[in-house]
Amino acid sequence: MRYDLPVAQLLLPDADGITQAAALLRAGGLVAFPTETVYGLGANAFSALAVARIFAAKGRPYFDPLIVHVADPGEAARLWADVPPLAKKLMEKFWPGPLTLVLPKREIIPDIVTAGLPTVAVRMPSHPVALELIRLSKVPIAAPSANRFGRLSPTHHEAVLEQLGEAIDAVIAGGPTPVGIESTVISLAEDPPRLLRPGGTPIEALREFIPHLRIEPPCGPSASPGTMPRHYRPSTPLFLLASGLPTGGEALPRAKCGFLAFQKAWDGFAQVEVLSERGDLVEAASSLFAALRRLDRAGLRAIVAEPVPEEGLGLAIMDRLRRASSGQARLDETHVWVVR
Repeated sequence: MRYDLPVAQLLLPDADGITQAAALLRAGGLVAFPTETVYGLGANAFSALAVARIFAAKGRPYFDPLIVHVADPGEAARLWADVPPLAKKLMEKFWPGPLTLVLPKREIIPDIVTAGLPTVAVRMPSHPVALELIRLSKVPIAAPSANRFGRLSPTHHEAVLEQLGEAIDAVIAGGPTPVGIESTVISLAEDPPRLLRPGGTPIEALREFIPHLRIEPPCGPSASPGTMPRHYRPSTPLFLLASGLPTGGEALPRAKCGFLAFQKAWDGFAQVEVLSERGDLVEAASSLFAALRRLDRAGLRAIVAEPVPEEGLGLAIMDRLRRASSGQARLDETHVWVVR
């Protein structure tokens, strides 16, 4: 079977398309597929050579570990050295869904998947295409987001083709993803457990099971992807709107900048994207990366992003915006003042 095609195949999310994708994965290929969060770039998690192709296609550093996707909790248990009672409770409550759990790994997982760490991050996605792909592949699938490293995560198959179309073997055309922001990652290899990355499962829901969940960032190498200081960045410089900034900085005309708004449009900008007119943080999260991608394509001098409330999925939205930002911004009637 050939999987070194010069341009990615676009496969339908039906039985035939998923079967073709599974065959490519078993043969060592790279397949982008929809999950409920964002599109993942998948490879056979048991094949170090196939996983190495992920890093090459994305331009991803080898010290950044990957998440392994499974189709049932039993498959996860075979990847971990031990499954403590808390892990079982969290899987029962939140799987399938946007929650990734980190625990010590078994030797069956190649070191390249975990960046040499003794732990492995595992989740069970809820998207029916992703689950069927894992089942038909008959192997767990290592899959970071299907984008160039550090850039905006893709929430539609067209965004995958735009960034990786010539570097991978196939894309399952599943349309937009419903959650639109990556999974929450929790390390259960620490006591008490630690939040490694906020995401699609709200912290408030997790605290019912982990009252003493730590949210301060870990020291040293991270067991989670998406935790580098600069990540999820558009090509256009993005600045977070901030109050109380001192005067000065670089002045940019508002008419040449874009604005990422939470609930309502702002006047004077070349292009405005509103995440949720209802102020719904779930809707805002699902819109985030697609809205940023539209602004990034508009030929703007800069993008100004309005903060959202840091509760529920707002915590994950602000995490992504801070990592994407080049600095802070304040506004006057005609200009955006940016401080890098």
